[in-house]
Amino acid sequence: MTTPHPETTPSKIVLITGASSGIGRATALQLAREGHQVVLGARRGDRLTEVAREIETGGGTADVRVVDVTDRADVAAFVDAAAERHGRIDVIVNNAGVMPLSRLDALLTEEWDRMIDVNVRGLLYGIAAALPHFKRQGGGHFVTVASIGAHQVSPTAAVYCATKYAAWAITEGLRQEVDPSIRVTTVSPGVVESELADSISDLGAREAMRTYRANSIPADTIAGAISYAIGQPESVDVNELIIRPTRQR
Repeated sequence: MTTPHPETTPSKIVLITGASSGIGRATALQLAREGHQVVLGARRGDRLTEVAREIETGGGTADVRVVDVTDRADVAAFVDAAAERHGRIDVIVNNAGVMPLSRLDALLTEEWDRMIDVNVRGLLYGIAAALPHFKRQGGGHFVTVASIGAHQVSPTAAVYCATKYAAWAITEGLRQEVDPSIRVTTVSPGVVESELADSISDLGAREAMRTYRANSIPADTIAGAISYAIGQPESVDVNELIIRPTRQR
């Protein structure tokens, strides 16, 4: 997959949630290198500051705002502040997600609620915050970071996969409903190097994930896919990308 050369891609204002680590961090670094203005949101302000510092050391620019995607007003303030500061927003990458896997009979209901709040409500709040700006501007681009879990279910992952199925369905519904001037992309990563597995409290699920993640791809790979999608001409809408390790079947 070839990403656009920064000299041929117009600079865009790109908002990224979950930007403090993993795919969000890698995407922020890549897009900043390509000359885009990135606006970074996550709960961990110290980690966001580190990412912004790395971007600025490389000659890029980044805004930082602590945001909790489960708080609708907080997400709206994150998006509105970026639009006010820069005069527009061009892309929102709804990337924030959690993955505390467990068997259903473990009855870890608080973890189920957390996945629903972050992975589903967080996505919806991002859409609700950005869509009025895109409609007013006559254009924009939604990017949802879903998962291979949106396309297959495995033991310990029922609730997680359900949230990612939901993310896929919401994004596909959005694509069909919005004006063609607004582009919509779903990116479904397979096994990627990230901190997501660190949130697994169930010991059996943690061990199974350690084996499952024996073959993984770097977060930079997914960042490249996002760059590819947003770098296409406005007449091209990359609707869906599934990217996984060659050995993942």
